[in-house]
Formats: sequence, C-alpha cells, structure tokens
Amino acid sequence: KAQMAERGITANDWGGDIEFVPLSAKSGMGIDELLENILLTAEILELKANPKADAKAAVVESSLEKGRGAVATVIVQNGTLKVGDYVVCGKAYGRVKALMNENGVQVKEVPPSHTSVVVGLNEVPAAGEIMMKMKNDKEAKAYAQKRYEYDRHKELSKSTKSTLEDMTSMIAEGRLKSLKIVLKTDVHGSLEAIKSSLSELRNEEVKIDIISSGVGGITENDVELVGNSENCVLLGFNVRPTGSVKALAKQRNVDIRTYSIIYQLLDDMTGMLTGMMAPKFTEENTGQAEVRDVFKSPKGMVAGCVVVDGRLIRGGLVRVIREGVVAFEGELVSLRRFKDDVEEIGNGYECGVIISNYEDVQVGDVIETFKKVEQEVSL
Repeated sequence: KAQMAERGITANDWGGDIEFVPLSAKSGMGIDELLENILLTAEILELKANPKADAKAAVVESSLEKGRGAVATVIVQNGTLKVGDYVVCGKAYGRVKALMNENGVQVKEVPPSHTSVVVGLNEVPAAGEIMMKMKNDKEAKAYAQKRYEYDRHKELSKSTKSTLEDMTSMIAEGRLKSLKIVLKTDVHGSLEAIKSSLSELRNEEVKIDIISSGVGGITENDVELVGNSENCVLLGFNVRPTGSVKALAKQRNVDIRTYSIIYQLLDDMTGMLTGMMAPKFTEENTGQAEVRDVFKSPKGMVAGCVVVDGRLIRGGLVRVIREGVVAFEGELVSLRRFKDDVEEIGNGYECGVIISNYEDVQVGDVIETFKKVEQEVSL
C-alpha cells in the first residue's frame, strides 16, 4: 500500500478513494468481496455500457497458436463483439472467425464486461491495445496501416541532435560489453515481462541487447540471426525448437536455451553477464622490511633486510618504497636466512632478498610484500 501511495494510488482506509481488496489465487480468498466491490463501484460511478454500440474491447493477452494463428484474449468494454465482425487492433486487423468464452466453449457473441478469446487477426497484437469494430475489411486494413505508419514515423522522428552529455554517455555505452539476445515466447505478456526484466540487468561494465524478439515458435531465421551475430544467445520461453530448427542449430553450433520459469532465465542471464565482467582484485599486505645493506651476487643485487612488520613471502608480489614513494613493483624471487632458502621470514628476523629485474635497491628503502585476492564480481 505504501508503494502504491508513492505513485498516487491511495487506499480508502488510508484516506484515499481507491478500494483495495486482498486476494489469494491459491485459496480463493477475497473473490466474493472483489466482485461485490466492482458492482458497488460501478453503480456509484454509474458506469454503463451500450450493448448495441460498435464493439470496443481491451486486449489482456495475445499469442500465436498452432492451427489458430494469432489469438487475443479481450475484455469487451462497450458494444457486443460478434463472429464475423471486422476489427482493428493497433497494427493488427482481421475478421472474427471464432469467439471462445472462459470455459473454452465457442460462442456467437460477447456482451459488455465479458471476456473472450478472439481468433482471426493477421498478426499478434500487443497486450493493452484496444480492439474496435470496423464497417468492412477495407476500413480495418486502412486503420491498421495508418497505425503502422504512425508508429514507424514516431520511431524514425526521434531527434538525432546530441548534447555534450549525450555524446559522453554514448561513448561510455560503446565501451560496455554487450550480450546480444534473440528472444521468443509463447504469449505477448511473457515477452514484455521478460524484456523489461532483462533490460534491468546491467551496470557500468555489461548490458543486455535484445536484437530480436517475438511471439511464436523458434524458427530457422532466429537460428541464422544468432549464428551470424557475435556473442549472441537464443532464448525460448515456453516454446521448443522443432526437428529442422534443431538440426540447423546443431549445424551452425547455436546453443538454444529454453525455459518455463522466468526466474531461471534471469538467473542464467545474470550468470552469463557476470562471467563477462573483468575480475576485481583487492590487495592484502603481508609484511614490510627495511634495507640495512646491499651487495652484489651472481644472481643479482641482494638487499640485506630486517622484517619490521608481518612477514616476507617468497614468490609473491613486492614493491620497493623510497621515502614514501613507490619506486618499483615486481616479484620477490629469492629469500634467504643466512645460507638457507626459505619460503617466508617472520617479524624481527634478518634476511637476504633478491627482486626480479631490479638492481637499484638502496640502504633505507622499505620492501613491502603483498598478494592480490580476487573478489567475486556481481551485477
């Protein structure tokens, strides 16, 4: 309720005007109260529909079904939707071939406030689109074409002028590592939900780029698109590749990943993005020693030291600090205690140190050994 209130939707028991009804799909709790509140609210607001008007319905869900083609689940808002009506729904249009109620039974017409599955559209409409009855096929097609041209023009008319801040962000975007995705789902609602969730999986280093998405089965074109793209993965949600598609995927060495649970898909994509991120390291200082004397040997310049903090470790990383400034970083290749080679020297002990490819050790320098610890990266 607090999160809804932040968006201007306040419950009536919090002093607002929106009725909140707790529901449970599992137990059925609150269904009767919901229906009662809907009827009461409709009566108070005098919400009425005209069953004789031209049909107007809202698309709740849409999908591409085998044998039926594009189908849309709608709620009729006004008028009566009938079999044989010419309809337009965004860029989609067609003639209603069949209507099925919530029980899967075919009906001839759907009155206001009732739901139905509509069969007969030429393509899958987006969830949330409004379906309207037209006089004839020509008019429906003209409206759909106008909507297509409007959407296309809107997409192309976006300003290409860039401010300095825009250019800076575009340059930064170009440095991002991108995981390209081709996504196919069974219904439009799932497609939008997955696309929205995938777009949030990003940080300053990696992101997801959905190069193609659609409702319906995985096709050979999808496989070809992935096969021709670098760093690309083909995802299917509640869809499975058929024999010819699987054969082509094997031939093109394309990995098709199919899921039935959105969270598993998102977890896998998060794992793939994490794998693309550069490893991060933290430094762990192990010890410091002061140089008391230097002398030459066949193996290189030897620094006679006294360990003043922690312990020196052979084979690890080392830096030479002169008057508080790092003079050199390299590797500690030899560590001796008197005449013996040792792995490490503890605090307070004297030792001889040889640093790989460094001859300029001076009395008074501080030799510090450290190791780099890899951190687990996450989005």
